[in-house]
Amino acid sequence: MLSEYILAAMRRARYEILEDSSFYGEIPGFQGVYANAETLEDCREQLREVLEGWIVLGLRLGHPLPVVDGISLAIELEAT
Repeated sequence: MLSEYILAAMRRARYEILEDSSFYGEIPGFQGVYANAETLEDCREQLREVLEGWIVLGLRLGHPLPVVDGISLAIELEAT
């Protein structure tokens, strides 16, 4: 499920070429998830790494994560 979530989020990524000819990428709806690199491929890879870290941190801190293409990473607590 995590792999599908990451792939779905990456499909939402938007890229642009900056004045210095480097690439900037971000994923709308994922605050703070962005990357900047010399090539588009490097930018995509960095963006994926940032996204993975953002997800791990969000889950660890109990933050709600966006639902992407019907995929939710919400942690459901069991009643005791």
